[in-house]
Amino acid sequence: MTYVVTENCIKCKFMDCVDVCPVDCFYEGENMLVIHPEECIDCGVCEPECPAEAIYPDTKDGMEEWLPLNKKYSEIWPNITEVREHKEDAEEFVGIEEKYKKFFSEKPGEGD
Repeated sequence: MTYVVTENCIKCKFMDCVDVCPVDCFYEGENMLVIHPEECIDCGVCEPECPAEAIYPDTKDGMEEWLPLNKKYSEIWPNITEVREHKEDAEEFVGIEEKYKKFFSEKPGEGD
């Protein structure tokens, strides 16, 4: 089992999860984070820290599409271990449906 980041993170990218991850397995895209499934130690400390409720175990129903996305982008986006402030409008995007179709970006983030 591993944890995955879902579309709830898109345009929110709060980074509270980055602060608590003991193995630094988060990677940063332009407008979301992903977890490298082979680096995640399944500790689960990131899940309750996410204000957007975007992190789930890969065993939860509906995660089949998110595991490959997390794997793919964690291999090309830069690692993030240092928390930065989220964007001012991040809270406005919490709970919006179909964020992947509307807002997902393949561009990498800044990383550390």
